[in-house]
Amino acid sequence: MSTLKEICSGLPLDPLPSNRGRDPNVPHAPIRTPNLTAEEERVALRNALRYFPPSHHAMLAAEFAQELRQYGHIYMYRFCPTLRMRAYPIDQYPCRTRQAAAMMLMIMNNLDPAVAQFPQELVTYGGNGQVFSNWAQFRLVMHYLSEMTEEQTLVMYSGHPMGLFPSLASSPRAIITNGMVIPNYSSRDQYEKMFALGVSMYGQMTAGSYCYIGPQGIVHGTMLTVLNAGRRYLGSDDLRGRVFVTSGLGGMSGAQAKAAVIAGCVGVIAEVDESPLRKRHEQGWLMEVTSSLDQCIKRIREAKSAKTPLSLGYHGNIVDLWERILLEFERTGELMVDLGSDQTSLHNPFNGGYYPVQLSFRQANQLMSTDPDRFRSIVQESLRRQIKAINKLADAGLFFWDYGNAFLLEAQRAGAEVQKVGGGATEFRYPSYVQHIMGDIFSLGFGPFRWVCTSGDPRDLAVTDDIAATVLEKMSTTVPDRVKQQYSDNIRWIREAGKHKMVVGSQARILYSDQKGRICIALAINQAIADGKVSAPVVISRDHHDVSGTDSPFRETSNVYDGSAFCADMAVQNFVGDAFRGATWVALHNGGGVGWGEVINGGFGLVLDGSEEASKRARLMLSWDVSNGVARRCWSGNSNAYETIQRTMEENRQLHVTMPYPVQDEHELDRALQG
Repeated sequence: MSTLKEICSGLPLDPLPSNRGRDPNVPHAPIRTPNLTAEEERVALRNALRYFPPSHHAMLAAEFAQELRQYGHIYMYRFCPTLRMRAYPIDQYPCRTRQAAAMMLMIMNNLDPAVAQFPQELVTYGGNGQVFSNWAQFRLVMHYLSEMTEEQTLVMYSGHPMGLFPSLASSPRAIITNGMVIPNYSSRDQYEKMFALGVSMYGQMTAGSYCYIGPQGIVHGTMLTVLNAGRRYLGSDDLRGRVFVTSGLGGMSGAQAKAAVIAGCVGVIAEVDESPLRKRHEQGWLMEVTSSLDQCIKRIREAKSAKTPLSLGYHGNIVDLWERILLEFERTGELMVDLGSDQTSLHNPFNGGYYPVQLSFRQANQLMSTDPDRFRSIVQESLRRQIKAINKLADAGLFFWDYGNAFLLEAQRAGAEVQKVGGGATEFRYPSYVQHIMGDIFSLGFGPFRWVCTSGDPRDLAVTDDIAATVLEKMSTTVPDRVKQQYSDNIRWIREAGKHKMVVGSQARILYSDQKGRICIALAINQAIADGKVSAPVVISRDHHDVSGTDSPFRETSNVYDGSAFCADMAVQNFVGDAFRGATWVALHNGGGVGWGEVINGGFGLVLDGSEEASKRARLMLSWDVSNGVARRCWSGNSNAYETIQRTMEENRQLHVTMPYPVQDEHELDRALQG
């Protein structure tokens, strides 16, 4: 069994570790189909071997070639550590700085089998959200972090550690970029080739930035989405007896089960893969599991009648579930479902992100590698069937929304009837949850703030929960009316967070908050560390899916209507601005959520250690990290963002934002253009 010290000592070369291959006890990523030419295979092999001295090339070349041809990628399974991967307490990492140790903890958490979707392929979530491209990169990164001083920065190129470079103590300790491809070459097919060559990587959002905190990371947002969907579509936030049907129980989608119960409704979630379904059930996130459609219908009726919260996992295909619900409606006239969505990984539809209804799980995994073109055709047929059932139910009164997973985008590409008559480039028959449900939360400056207690002690997490709740309760007495509901929802969330037992992996918490709330919570936690009330440093971060972090025309910026929804200045500026305002590490990614080539997004980690310097960094960086996106949304014409940034400028006289003048008479445009 390897140790943390051994893992941090660099690549084990003398002797090489034994090659144990794939572990049959953990789930594995689908086989990739990069379709490399013979010369490209040589390049991929040459690229992999450059991590090792020539004396090992003869043995490793044959091994890596077999991996490439068998799995479509060189993962270097031989170098996968035998040590249990998990977020060990910060004091256990052999290193020179607490900042480096905090990053080690976050990396190890992303690869914890209880957290990661495909741990041996270094995939945290989303089917292809990589932490690194191979195990040599992991070992080199851990070694560099163990050697790093406070005057060095680790530079990461799509999973590859370019090295430690001299920098200032005030500089980030790591700069991470993932998938930064020249725009004209950022297609899905080219990505598969680049990843197989080992030169680029899809980091999803928080996988490649080392900031994933398990499915809890999306629970709060999912709960708010369901609650606000009830308010908007059903006219009530009392969701007892209301039914929400969706799909997916993976790293992000797994949050739906817990969120449905917290919101008080009946959540029915279809999942074709038994492994994540079993994992969520064992972790207590899923109350019941069945593979029978008859049992699904029976339990929906029972829970709906009793008005009792339920999370029911259906082990089967979501298309079968929608078609059965439609059949019940056509037979009885009973619309059993009130709310619907989908969280299959449709950013990756043809390589394991979506399983078509016509094939079993095993058949699909085989066909996607043996006959990719036929598999693609079957996926698109399945999407058309799924939309056909949803459309009929929506005509009867179902309220459906896209969850930002490229579901409607891929359905449109498949020829399904999802177009919105007279709609713009980012609009479909059904809204994105950002457009109708969560978009104005971003415009008000609210987003998924989070923190990780590096001690690994649940008592520290409980203390920080109480700190956050106390801060928000105090602030809520003076906030404007337009955000009182958000404060109320968020206080309820954080007061009840502990009892819902959401921790999977690191001792972490997610909490939607605005700029002022984030700063006040961070400063209060930092003071608690200084006072010894929290026993070790705390990493603050956020999902990339936030106010300023992501330019994504089919999700985060889908409610930006001035023509800039497809522009990425905001996310890039955010990455740069966080870097020189105090972040411990920053990341910028191509892809995430809706897929490669469809989005630019970034994130950060900032270590609070109880020092005055940490307070200064948190105040400055968090101010920028929210105001940047609110200012952009204001300039696009959003009235909530206008009021929010106006108020922020009144509170901070150093902030000067260019404010838009609206056109008050649209007829002036008509007269000018007609003239």
